[in-house]
Amino acid sequence: MVYERAVLAGGCFWGMQDLIRRQEGVVATRVGYTGGDVANATYRNHGTHAEAIEITYDPARTSFRRILEFFFQIHDPTTPNRQGNDRGLSYRSAIFYVDDEQRRVAEETIADVEASGLWPGRVVTELAPAGPFWEAEPEHQDYLERHPNGYTCHFVRPNWRLPVRSAAE
Repeated sequence: MVYERAVLAGGCFWGMQDLIRRQEGVVATRVGYTGGDVANATYRNHGTHAEAIEITYDPARTSFRRILEFFFQIHDPTTPNRQGNDRGLSYRSAIFYVDDEQRRVAEETIADVEASGLWPGRVVTELAPAGPFWEAEPEHQDYLERHPNGYTCHFVRPNWRLPVRSAAE
């Protein structure tokens, strides 16, 4: 089997991991730091990195587009450097693409989110090439599985479906 990798940031990594890991075709997840300026990033020293999730998925069972649609459903992509009560560069919305095809799919998906009107503001999700991913400490991995009543600002929005723009738009 050949699996693929996606790297996303959308606020606190615990909440994203808890919801994304349950999606059809997701094989594994881990939380960490990426997109910033500090080597060997840690919770206490992650500089300008975003809290992110690395997703390993089976492309025979899901697609990068489907993962992105869910990503945009569970976090607010219109709040710069913020999700819920979490504020700062660490909590920005970002897609870190691993190749040109992921970049293309991300651009199309962002355009569809913009055109949909599902969010009240303009999408501020950063789009950047994937760089080093620094795995977070063990206490941050699978956090909400170990602490089911722990803090999260991510949730599935009922009846949220992302339409695809027509070719004419």
